[in-house]
Amino acid sequence: MSLFKLIEHRQSVRKYASDPVEETKLMQCLEAARLAPSASNSQPWTFIVVNEASLLQQVAKATKGPLGTFNNFVVQAPVLVILVLEKPKMLTEMGGRLKKKEYPLIDIGIAAEHFCLQAAELEMGTCMLGWFDENEIKKILSIPDDRTIGLIITLGYPAPDYPLRKKSRKPIESIVRWNRY
Repeated sequence: MSLFKLIEHRQSVRKYASDPVEETKLMQCLEAARLAPSASNSQPWTFIVVNEASLLQQVAKATKGPLGTFNNFVVQAPVLVILVLEKPKMLTEMGGRLKKKEYPLIDIGIAAEHFCLQAAELEMGTCMLGWFDENEIKKILSIPDDRTIGLIITLGYPAPDYPLRKKSRKPIESIVRWNRY
Protein backbone atom coordinates (compact mmCIF):
# COMPACT_ATOMS: atom_id res chain seq x y z
CA MET A 1 0.00 0.00 0.00
CA SER A 2 1.39 3.42 -0.87
CA LEU A 3 1.97 5.85 1.98
CA PHE A 4 -0.87 8.08 0.79
CA LYS A 5 -3.31 5.13 0.62
CA LEU A 6 -2.17 4.04 4.08
CA ILE A 7 -2.86 7.54 5.45
CA GLU A 8 -6.30 7.45 3.83
CA HIS A 9 -6.94 3.98 5.29
CA ARG A 10 -5.81 4.69 8.87
CA GLN A 11 -8.65 5.63 11.21
CA SER A 12 -9.44 5.56 14.91
CA VAL A 13 -10.99 2.19 15.73
CA ARG A 14 -13.45 1.96 18.60
CA LYS A 15 -14.67 -1.62 18.26
CA TYR A 16 -12.29 -4.57 18.36
CA ALA A 17 -12.45 -8.27 17.54
CA SER A 18 -11.37 -10.64 20.30
CA ASP A 19 -8.39 -11.90 18.25
CA PRO A 20 -5.04 -11.53 20.00
CA VAL A 21 -2.30 -9.39 18.47
CA GLU A 22 0.67 -11.44 17.32
CA GLU A 23 3.88 -10.49 19.12
CA THR A 24 5.79 -10.11 15.83
CA LYS A 25 3.25 -7.57 14.58
CA LEU A 26 3.24 -5.72 17.90
CA MET A 27 7.03 -5.55 17.76
CA GLN A 28 6.87 -4.14 14.20
CA CYS A 29 4.63 -1.33 15.48
CA LEU A 30 6.96 -0.65 18.40
CA GLU A 31 9.98 -0.65 16.09
CA ALA A 32 8.25 1.85 13.77
CA ALA A 33 7.64 4.11 16.80
CA ARG A 34 11.23 3.66 18.00
CA LEU A 35 12.53 4.86 14.64
CA ALA A 36 10.55 8.12 14.80
CA PRO A 37 12.57 11.35 14.73
CA SER A 38 12.80 13.50 17.85
CA ALA A 39 14.27 16.88 18.76
CA SER A 40 18.04 16.52 19.21
CA ASN A 41 17.46 12.76 18.93
CA SER A 42 16.26 12.83 22.54
CA GLN A 43 13.88 9.89 22.05
CA PRO A 44 11.94 11.08 25.13
CA TRP A 45 9.68 8.06 25.44
CA THR A 46 9.09 4.75 27.08
CA PHE A 47 6.41 2.44 25.70
CA ILE A 48 4.60 0.31 28.26
CA VAL A 49 2.77 -2.56 26.56
CA VAL A 50 -0.24 -3.75 28.52
CA ASN A 51 -1.58 -7.10 27.32
CA GLU A 52 -2.17 -8.92 30.60
CA ALA A 53 -5.96 -9.25 30.96
CA SER A 54 -6.32 -8.07 34.57
CA LEU A 55 -4.05 -5.05 34.07
CA LEU A 56 -5.76 -4.21 30.80
CA GLN A 57 -9.13 -4.14 32.58
CA GLN A 58 -7.79 -1.83 35.28
CA VAL A 59 -6.16 0.57 32.83
CA ALA A 60 -9.23 0.54 30.57
CA LYS A 61 -11.40 1.49 33.54
CA ALA A 62 -9.07 4.46 34.21
CA THR A 63 -9.64 5.77 30.66
CA LYS A 64 -13.40 6.20 30.99
CA GLY A 65 -14.70 9.72 30.87
CA PRO A 66 -16.82 11.43 33.49
CA LEU A 67 -19.80 9.26 34.40
CA GLY A 68 -18.42 6.56 32.08
CA THR A 69 -19.62 8.48 29.03
CA PHE A 70 -16.75 7.74 26.63
CA ASN A 71 -13.79 5.44 26.01
CA ASN A 72 -16.02 2.48 26.92
CA PHE A 73 -14.56 0.57 23.95
CA VAL A 74 -11.03 0.49 25.45
CA VAL A 75 -11.76 -2.69 27.41
CA GLN A 76 -12.21 -4.57 24.08
CA ALA A 77 -8.68 -3.80 22.83
CA PRO A 78 -6.30 -6.72 23.34
CA VAL A 79 -3.32 -4.37 23.74
CA LEU A 80 -2.81 -0.92 25.21
CA VAL A 81 0.42 0.99 24.71
CA ILE A 82 1.15 3.71 27.24
CA LEU A 83 3.51 6.42 25.98
CA VAL A 84 5.44 7.82 28.92
CA LEU A 85 7.33 11.06 28.48
CA GLU A 86 10.95 10.81 29.54
CA LYS A 87 13.24 13.68 30.34
CA PRO A 88 14.67 15.10 27.11
CA LYS A 89 18.34 15.81 26.51
CA MET A 90 19.55 19.04 28.10
CA LEU A 91 19.89 20.73 24.69
CA THR A 92 16.27 19.88 23.81
CA GLU A 93 15.02 21.07 27.17
CA MET A 94 16.90 24.39 26.93
CA GLY A 95 15.77 24.91 23.34
CA GLY A 96 12.18 24.18 24.34
CA ARG A 97 12.29 26.76 27.09
CA LEU A 98 13.78 29.39 24.79
CA LYS A 99 11.26 28.71 22.03
CA LYS A 100 8.33 28.02 24.40
CA LYS A 101 7.74 24.65 22.76
CA GLU A 102 7.06 21.26 24.30
CA TYR A 103 9.33 19.23 22.05
CA PRO A 104 8.78 15.92 23.89
CA LEU A 105 5.02 16.20 23.27
CA ILE A 106 5.66 16.81 19.58
CA ASP A 107 8.08 13.87 19.56
CA ILE A 108 5.66 11.37 21.09
CA GLY A 109 2.98 12.52 18.65
CA ILE A 110 5.29 11.61 15.79
CA ALA A 111 6.20 8.27 17.41
CA ALA A 112 2.52 7.51 18.04
CA GLU A 113 1.61 8.17 14.42
CA HIS A 114 4.47 5.93 13.23
CA PHE A 115 3.04 3.20 15.50
CA CYS A 116 -0.51 3.72 14.20
CA LEU A 117 0.48 3.78 10.53
CA GLN A 118 2.46 0.56 10.94
CA ALA A 119 -0.54 -1.05 12.65
CA ALA A 120 -2.81 0.06 9.78
CA GLU A 121 -0.43 -1.46 7.24
CA LEU A 122 -0.72 -4.72 9.20
CA GLU A 123 -4.55 -4.46 9.02
CA MET A 124 -4.87 -3.62 12.70
CA GLY A 125 -6.72 -0.75 14.26
CA THR A 126 -5.63 1.85 16.78
CA CYS A 127 -7.06 4.78 18.67
CA MET A 128 -5.01 7.43 20.45
CA LEU A 129 -6.44 8.43 23.81
CA GLY A 130 -5.76 11.72 25.53
CA TRP A 131 -8.43 11.35 28.23
CA PHE A 132 -7.46 9.13 31.16
CA ASP A 133 -6.89 9.20 34.90
CA GLU A 134 -3.13 9.65 34.85
CA ASN A 135 -2.59 9.21 38.60
CA GLU A 136 -4.58 5.97 38.65
CA ILE A 137 -2.72 4.52 35.66
CA LYS A 138 0.63 5.55 37.15
CA LYS A 139 -0.28 3.58 40.30
CA ILE A 140 -1.48 0.54 38.36
CA LEU A 141 1.66 0.38 36.18
CA SER A 142 4.23 1.60 38.75
CA ILE A 143 5.16 4.64 36.66
CA PRO A 144 7.35 7.05 38.67
CA ASP A 145 5.66 10.20 39.97
CA ASP A 146 8.06 12.45 38.07
CA ARG A 147 6.99 10.99 34.70
CA THR A 148 4.02 12.04 32.58
CA ILE A 149 1.79 9.85 30.46
CA GLY A 150 1.48 11.56 27.09
CA LEU A 151 -0.88 9.23 25.25
CA ILE A 152 -2.43 5.80 25.33
CA ILE A 153 -2.89 3.81 22.13
CA THR A 154 -5.39 0.98 21.80
CA LEU A 155 -4.34 -1.79 19.42
CA GLY A 156 -6.17 -4.75 17.97
CA TYR A 157 -8.01 -6.09 14.96
CA PRO A 158 -11.13 -4.09 14.10
CA ALA A 159 -14.40 -5.95 14.63
CA PRO A 160 -15.54 -7.55 11.34
CA ASP A 161 -18.49 -5.16 11.09
CA TYR A 162 -16.41 -2.05 11.80
CA PRO A 163 -16.92 0.34 8.88
CA LEU A 164 -14.13 2.07 7.00
CA ARG A 165 -15.25 5.68 7.21
CA LYS A 166 -14.58 8.44 4.73
CA LYS A 167 -12.43 11.05 6.43
CA SER A 168 -14.12 14.34 7.17
CA ARG A 169 -11.53 17.08 6.90
CA LYS A 170 -11.50 20.77 6.12
CA PRO A 171 -10.96 21.57 2.44
CA ILE A 172 -7.29 22.02 1.63
CA GLU A 173 -7.80 25.59 0.39
CA SER A 174 -9.10 26.56 3.84
CA ILE A 175 -5.98 25.35 5.67
CA VAL A 176 -3.10 26.12 3.28
CA ARG A 177 -1.61 29.58 2.79
CA TRP A 178 1.06 30.39 0.24
CA ASN A 179 3.94 32.65 1.24
CA ARG A 180 1.96 34.57 3.91
CA TYR A 181 -0.72 33.90 6.45
